[in-house]
Amino acid sequence: MKHIQIATSDTTSDFNAIEAILHSYFDGLYHGDVTKLKSIFHSDAWLKAPGLRRSLSQWLKDVAERTTPAELNAPIDFKIISIDVVQDQAMAKIHCPLFDFNYIDFLGLLKEEEKWIIVNKMYSDIKTK
Repeated sequence: MKHIQIATSDTTSDFNAIEAILHSYFDGLYHGDVTKLKSIFHSDAWLKAPGLRRSLSQWLKDVAERTTPAELNAPIDFKIISIDVVQDQAMAKIHCPLFDFNYIDFLGLLKEEEKWIIVNKMYSDIKTK
């Protein structure tokens, strides 16, 4: 199910910009492209999971050092679940099956200087039965 709620004056361009960022996020994760990932995150973003906090620089270092899903020929199963936009702020809920994990990510975005950027990431591994 894809729930999208947009409440801005320029809905199409905002939605398209956010969706492009999410697809860059998926591509960056899949290929381990830290340059691409760094370009869509604000420099002071933190990544937070229950019991775990990482700075953007630590996370990018971790991504750079791991084997990529592309190298493992893993399927690309990332999905946008929902995007909520209210003026210059947005929250995206995405599904990111990655390695042996089944992540649900909440990405907080802000529009600053006419550009959308990820300012916060919360994520959790949703165990499947």
